[in-house]
This record gives sequence, C-alpha cells and structure tokens, in this order.
Amino acid sequence: MSAFEHLLHGFGIASQWSNLLVAAIGAFIGTLVGMLPGLGPINGVAILLPLAYAMKLPPETALILLAAVYMGCEYGGRISSILLNVPGDAGAIMTAIDGYPMARKGLAGVALSISAWSSFVGSVIATIGLVIFAPVLADWAVAFGPAEYCALMVFAIACLAGMVGDKPVRTLLAALIGLTLATVGVDANSGVYRFTFDNVHLSDGIQFIVVVIGFFSVSELMLMLEQHTETGQQLVKNTGRMMFNAREAAQTWWCTVRSSVIGFFVGVLPGAGATIASAITYMTEKRIYGSQGTFGHGDIRGVAAPEAANNASATGSFVPMLTLGVPGSGTTAVMMGALTLYNITPGPMLFTQQPDIVWGLIASLFIGNVMLLVLNIPLVNLFARALSTPMWMLVPAIAAISAIGVYAVHATTFDLVLMTVLGVFGYILRKMDFPMSALILGFVLGEMLEQNLRRALSISNGDVAVLWSSPISAGLLLASVTMLVAPFVVRRLRGIRRQVA
Repeated sequence: MSAFEHLLHGFGIASQWSNLLVAAIGAFIGTLVGMLPGLGPINGVAILLPLAYAMKLPPETALILLAAVYMGCEYGGRISSILLNVPGDAGAIMTAIDGYPMARKGLAGVALSISAWSSFVGSVIATIGLVIFAPVLADWAVAFGPAEYCALMVFAIACLAGMVGDKPVRTLLAALIGLTLATVGVDANSGVYRFTFDNVHLSDGIQFIVVVIGFFSVSELMLMLEQHTETGQQLVKNTGRMMFNAREAAQTWWCTVRSSVIGFFVGVLPGAGATIASAITYMTEKRIYGSQGTFGHGDIRGVAAPEAANNASATGSFVPMLTLGVPGSGTTAVMMGALTLYNITPGPMLFTQQPDIVWGLIASLFIGNVMLLVLNIPLVNLFARALSTPMWMLVPAIAAISAIGVYAVHATTFDLVLMTVLGVFGYILRKMDFPMSALILGFVLGEMLEQNLRRALSISNGDVAVLWSSPISAGLLLASVTMLVAPFVVRRLRGIRRQVA
C-alpha cells in the first residue's frame, strides 16, 4: 500500500464516532491546559494518561486523545502570552514579544485569530511532511549526536542576539543569566550540589514554572501597577475587530509557510523542541524583513512565525517516536509510555505491525487541527473580553493563578518566596531594558546544552575537537559565530557609509 492508501485507511479509523469524540474532548482540554501559565503539554498529557488507561480505551483511541491534548496545549499556550505577556509554555515565549504589544495597541483579537490560523497551517504542513518524509527524516535525525546537539543549542543561543534589534549585548547577558540559573541543583553526573547554598529546596534545581511566573508574571504585575498608577488608564486596549483581514493574511502567509517547514525539521530532531524552533524562525523572519518590519513592537509576523513553528515542531516530534522509538520531545516521551502500557513497542516495526495505530494517529492530527481551528476562532471574542476586566480585579486574579500554579509544583512556600524574589529581580532587569524572553530561553536551553556537552566530551575522553569534528556541528558553530559577529559588522559598515556620504 502507498502512503496515500495508508492515510485513507487511517481516516477510516480516526473518523469513528468514538475517536472523533475523544479528539474533540482532548482538543478542548488541551486548549484550557495550554492557556494556564507553566503547565504545558507534558503536564496535560501526563494528567490524562492514567485516565485513558483506566477507561480501558483501545490503544489507537488513547493515542488520539493524548495527541489531541498535545496539539490543544500548543494552541492554548499563545493565549496568556498575548493577553497577559505570560507564556503558557516554553514554546510560546517568542509569541509574547509581539503578541502582547499588539494587545496593548488594541489588536488582541487580531493577534489571537492570526495565531490560531498560523498554528493550524503549521500543524497541517508538518502533518503532510510526517506522511511523506517520516522514514527519510528518521535516518537524518540519527546523524545528530551529542556534539551536533551541543552545536545546535549554541546556534539557538547565538540567534538570540538577533532577536531584539539594537540590544545584542543585553540580550546575550540575559541569556547568560538564564544559563546560570539552569546550573542550580544537583549535578546529574557527579552528584555534587551546585549553587544551592545548603538549601534542600534547591537540590532539584529551579523549576521552569517558578522561573517563568517570576520573571514574566510577577514582574509584569509590578509594571502594570506602576504604569496604571502613573496614567490611571487600562494598559491593554480592547477592540471591536476580532479577526484578521485579507491584507494581514497575505502579509503573514509566506512567513507562516517558511516557519512551518523550519519548525517541522527542528521538531524531527529528538529533544530540540518547539522552544528552539520558535526562536530560530522568529530570528529568521526578523532578518528577512529587517527595516520593513516592526518586530518587538507588535509586528503581526512576529506572532504568526513562532506559532506556526511551535505547532509544526510538535507534529514533527512524532517522527522519531513512530519510526525510531525515540521520543522527539518530553510530551512524546509520555505518549511512548502510553504505548508501553498496551505492550506496544514504538520503532521501525510499528508501521508494519500496528498500522491502525500509526495511520489512525496521523489522520487524527488532520482532524484534530480542524477541530482546534473551529474551536479557537469563535473563542477569540471571549478571550479578548478578558482585557476589559478592571485593573483592581485583573491584578489579584493573575497573582492568585500564578501563586496556585507555582505552589502546585512541590506544595512548598519556598517556591512562592523564590517566585517573588525572581519577580523583583525581573522587574529590575526590565526597567534596565533586558529582554525576558532571552533569559527564559537561556534557562530552557541551558540544561540541554550542558547534558549534550558533557556527553560529547565523555565519548571523546575529553577531546574538545569532537565539538567541531563533524560537518553538521562545524556548520552550526560557524553559523553561530556569524550570527554573533554580523550585527556588529553591519553596524560598523553603516557607520562608514554615513561618514562617506
């Protein structure tokens, strides 16, 4: 059978009423979980996994449910990023850079609707890629070892310098702070306690939700209170227009397609994830449009690109899971656990031994994305109405939700205190014009960078040449150096040109 015939067979499975029902339920739950800051798709899937198994759902139905939750979380993560400047998960960090300024200009509805459309396009393009290229891309992903992943992380961090216009030094310093915070806790290799200050609560490191809530939510609340006190006005304006228009759709189309393709290929790499995909695509679009764009100040392409990328990356992460038995992301690792509960081993033989599961899942991704688009577009008006909430109600509500989310991690007041301390620190950094998105990305990438660096050095018995010995790692490191040097060279050349003129 050809891939097309297999896909038609998969649609027959995914369109059964029970599978359609669980896909709709999963999409709705995923959207709700995604919009809650800090939870993200891993928690959403992990929460529903025992429930799906306890209900004795067939394996293909259970996998369809978990996949719908996964995709729904990727859609929902943009909501709090745009409305509150608090990313729902790490993949939505880049969306906040232009999404929140759009909301402050009265374009919250436009930002929400274009992000839903871009998410849909990104997921569909990536699902088509999954159908056509899965076996080939699986072989390509195997070529990435620890050294190549280390070079990829360095490239992603180097890209941060190009994210925030004329502030490359502050951006890199913010990323360095994030990398430093990622080293707190017990060293996984040696068992040595690092930067814990003899505090047992820091032995597990600083949790992502504590960092993101502290630096984004708490610092944002402090800025909101400060600016509201000074102006006495709502900081974010509501608008009557809830949908993007034809001009805006045309303006974002090609950046959405480009970001979808890049996001899919990044997602195929096990462990790379939506965070790297959204950062690379945002930087790419900013480089392409240059002075023609208003990136960082509410450019609609700055919302479309990362949203298309992180959804395409999420879909791409199914490739290594289904073809190699290697989780492409933390969420697909949980989904692999679901397969093992049914005594099913993911890997190359899955396509021949369990075609109903594989092609039913792939077909459900098409159906689930249509459901999510139909679900999210009508709710834009409801989401945007939250902006009309009076400040005296909005600030305490955000503070309460943030505190509950942080407390739920370890159920300790220490995390609440740490959240507050990081929030005050973040407020000071934001007053000094440091970009918080770069800091959070540095924190997210820091652990992966350290792990792959140490694995590469262990394999080579400490020979650092392994880091640039392969063509892939050498090319990525060369691109990283180019990304770091290019802004200064361009600025220097512009200065010389002005002097000559």
